[in-house]
Amino acid sequence: MRYLISSILLLINSWSYSQKPVEPLAHTFSIVARDAKTGELGVAVQSHWFSVGTSVTWGEAGVGVVATQSFINKSYGLCALELLKAGKSPEEALSQLIELDEGRDYRQVAILDQLGRAATYTGNKCIEVANHSSGENFSVQANMMLNNQVVPAMEKAWKENDKLPLAERLVEVLKAGQKAGGDIRGKQAAALMIYAPESTQEPWNDKRIDLRVDDAADPIQEISRLLNVFRAYEHMNKGDLYVEKNEMAKAMEEYGQAMKLFPDNLEMQYWTAITLANNKDIKQASLMLQRIYKSDPNWRELTKRLPKAGVLQVTEQELKELVR
Repeated sequence: MRYLISSILLLINSWSYSQKPVEPLAHTFSIVARDAKTGELGVAVQSHWFSVGTSVTWGEAGVGVVATQSFINKSYGLCALELLKAGKSPEEALSQLIELDEGRDYRQVAILDQLGRAATYTGNKCIEVANHSSGENFSVQANMMLNNQVVPAMEKAWKENDKLPLAERLVEVLKAGQKAGGDIRGKQAAALMIYAPESTQEPWNDKRIDLRVDDAADPIQEISRLLNVFRAYEHMNKGDLYVEKNEMAKAMEEYGQAMKLFPDNLEMQYWTAITLANNKDIKQASLMLQRIYKSDPNWRELTKRLPKAGVLQVTEQELKELVR
């Protein structure tokens, strides 16, 4: 354990600077948080900096989440997580992170662990307006903001939207920060990540949401749209599972919810129609498919290929009705 922590601190030290840092200037506003009901961990960010999510946001299921910003020291992300796994509290991890970093005055970093404990640091040379606020299960932080109302607005949004799922709640926090003034330079990129409350034997499923907008006129609005699409596909996936179990009524309910969230998505409409066909509602399936074919005839060709793969189980006569 001592060797692990020593290695981490050496890594931090190797990223330190004796003068003004030259790392990415990800001046930004962000939130790290934990859902008290589900235990999920989340981190979200918006900045006028290209691909901000690749530098600022870090996390691991059952461990914690980190936002490292201002003049970024990227090692803070992974090192903080390793320190948490080594048994350090967020305060202890933060203290060790900045102790050997000679560029500490330019840093802003927030760490939150799986218990909802937060530790936040804003260096005295972060560009104004720079501040933070933290409490049980959350920390909001910002630098190079238009005014000093951004952080209070983010905290207020966090506390007022406690009925929302964590991902949607974090988006509301970003919206509030932007509405209050946001980054003095404007908008460009955003990111949203949600992690499971505990690590599992299936680490590929531990990161539940990973959405990034690298360059857009309104990145928060785009993140919000993508989250809505994500929720629609969640319903589609649940519908597919019900199909596997031959529980068609439940499958159609899930597909219906998906289409309500994303009504213009042809693929969702298409697989709903295929499920109807497999459930022997050929007439309704055909009506849906004809509308889809008018938008894109390639779906008709796909329908012809499905029986061979066993995905569409209909008679030859029924197939003719579906592809007419």
